[in-house]
Amino acid sequence: MKIRTIHLFTGCIPLLSPVVYSAPSANQSDTLIVAATPKAQPLSELETPAALSVVYGDDLRQARQQINLSEGLSGVPGLQIANRQNYAQDLQMSIRGFGARSTFGVRGVRIYVDGIPATMPDGQGQTSNIDIGSIDHIDVLRGPFSALYGNSSGGVINVTTARGTQPPTLRFSSNYSSFGTWRNSVSASGSTGDGNHKGDVDYLISGSKMTTHGFRQHSDAQKTLGNAKLGVQLDDVSHLTLSLNSVHLDANDPGGLTREMWKRDPHQVARNVSLYDARKSVDQTQAGLHYTRELSENDSLSVMTWAGVRETTQYQSIPAATQLSKAHHAGGVIDLARHYQGIDTRWTHNGHLLTMPVAITTGIDYETLREQRKGYENFRGTGANRELGVEGRLRRNEQNQVWNIDPYLQSVWQLSQRFSLNAGVRFSRVHFSSHDRYITPTNGDDSGRANYHHWLPAFSLNYAHDDSWNSYFSFGRGFETPTLNELSYRPDGNSGMNLALRPSTNRTFELGSKKRIGLGLFTAAVFQTDTQNEIVTSSNNDGRSTYKNAGQTRRRGVELGWQQQFAGDWRMGAAWTLLDARYRSPVCDAGCQGKRIPGIAKNMFYTHLDYQPETGWYAGADLRYLSKIAVNDSNSEYAPAWTVTGLYTGYKWMIDQWSLDVSGRIDNLFNRNYAGSVIVNEGNGRFYEPAPGRNYSVGLNLSYAFE
Repeated sequence: MKIRTIHLFTGCIPLLSPVVYSAPSANQSDTLIVAATPKAQPLSELETPAALSVVYGDDLRQARQQINLSEGLSGVPGLQIANRQNYAQDLQMSIRGFGARSTFGVRGVRIYVDGIPATMPDGQGQTSNIDIGSIDHIDVLRGPFSALYGNSSGGVINVTTARGTQPPTLRFSSNYSSFGTWRNSVSASGSTGDGNHKGDVDYLISGSKMTTHGFRQHSDAQKTLGNAKLGVQLDDVSHLTLSLNSVHLDANDPGGLTREMWKRDPHQVARNVSLYDARKSVDQTQAGLHYTRELSENDSLSVMTWAGVRETTQYQSIPAATQLSKAHHAGGVIDLARHYQGIDTRWTHNGHLLTMPVAITTGIDYETLREQRKGYENFRGTGANRELGVEGRLRRNEQNQVWNIDPYLQSVWQLSQRFSLNAGVRFSRVHFSSHDRYITPTNGDDSGRANYHHWLPAFSLNYAHDDSWNSYFSFGRGFETPTLNELSYRPDGNSGMNLALRPSTNRTFELGSKKRIGLGLFTAAVFQTDTQNEIVTSSNNDGRSTYKNAGQTRRRGVELGWQQQFAGDWRMGAAWTLLDARYRSPVCDAGCQGKRIPGIAKNMFYTHLDYQPETGWYAGADLRYLSKIAVNDSNSEYAPAWTVTGLYTGYKWMIDQWSLDVSGRIDNLFNRNYAGSVIVNEGNGRFYEPAPGRNYSVGLNLSYAFE
């Protein structure tokens, strides 16, 4: 019997309820399976008709610090991810160039953790609440089908944490690395029964603490992270999962450097950064509840609901003179309190249409965000008695709200033994409103509102050459609204929301092929994305950014990926991305038409070789290359290309119920001096965020299974 697996993407939650469907075909030996399970199995890279990469938690943790996703995702084609050495600004992440404009947090890419969006309804996301020690796998989706996840879906990153299984296990992990960086964590997991019978319970609880002095001056940080996941099999056909997550972060912000400063001393910071003690603190707590039920042999229901609160205080290095020069200036301290919640409900049915097997999923996603935004001066007093880097007078006070409501529909048709069609549509409607509570004789009422909506269709036609080789063609339309932060400041310096900023829309064509080669997989994708009203950085001064629309842009690219296991315990892989991203309209005073979109590398390459036996010695090496990156719209400066190499080794013991793993790693083996990331269009010319030279880490992982 031949078994073909077809994976159906859904609107908000990237994984479906279990659906298994058998149907007659011209050949009675064919069985169609529309697959995704409540046990959160990863999607099939081979059989999913889209550009998809799956990274497993064990690989993310192997001889690594387990602090940042950038440690283990460099081998994903099309994903540009960088550790900025700045925990106040999060990772720099873009997929096929979407998100490259972000000066902090993540834009243009949808992130989910156990079905809960780590991206807010306005399109702004963060990775600070992701516990790498708990990850089972990560699905990275690129291309047209990303649009079915709604606003700001240039790509999708779906993080799934592990589910507790027997036997109950207690784990301890510790890692020390350069620059005084410590990470310690402890976790407990287990289950009663096998998790599939009425009353069975599974659990995973973890907590970690990270502290660092930082590679650069004024870059020290500490983060405390807690994560819990509890599942209950209510009866033979329904399951309930409770997720809890909390993070506390305190981080200093070293900012960027000019090229001359970086070359002279990459450890230093700009004078204003020190004077105003630029820094950030974050407290976030959230909870989610996921209910799944098999309504019948061919029907299933999924309901995901979540709620959380995120409080942020950020001290920027904006000079006092700049704030005092304008009566409507919002100050140099940002105080945010965000409350968010949402619900995604969907129904899946398997049946026939014109004698052809078909699976249909329909649902509706509703999310809302309420934000209390205040701005204060970052100083007190006057003249020689002025105290800097402290909270001063109130300069801004407003209440903002964003909500979206998105119905969606998607289907998979098995047209014949070899052809299958995936098609879907989502109607995304996003509403912004702002109520000004800071009204003075020199600062009028800046309240306002905006509504955006767009139809997001996508389809893919897949052809199975044989059981090991698939090719597909896909098309989709995408939609990206401005985030609240991008609407909050106007390029002309006046007060009020930047309501002239419009959402960007795009359309993507993609042609891809995937081939299983022994115990390996080769993937290839060619794509073109044309965007209207691309949102880009207008100005960036001392940590405050404004944004504008850039007319038309075009991204053309090729992505190649290869992973291979050979000779038993040896593994090798490579990923290459060619991405030509350019403006097609004049966006700056010099025109800039035909210039590269800043922040995006034209070429990325990654390769690795590993020896990974079950126990005993293991070792590996990797190499990463990134071509030069334009730092501004005029392309007058570029961050130079760089190549860095990493080596690691370790030893695993397994004695009775005990497991011990001791490892060591060296990164940037040849001590290259390079800029690991850039700040796009930084107004003071401080574009460059230096990466560390040669650095090391040593780690220990200990576990005990209560068998």
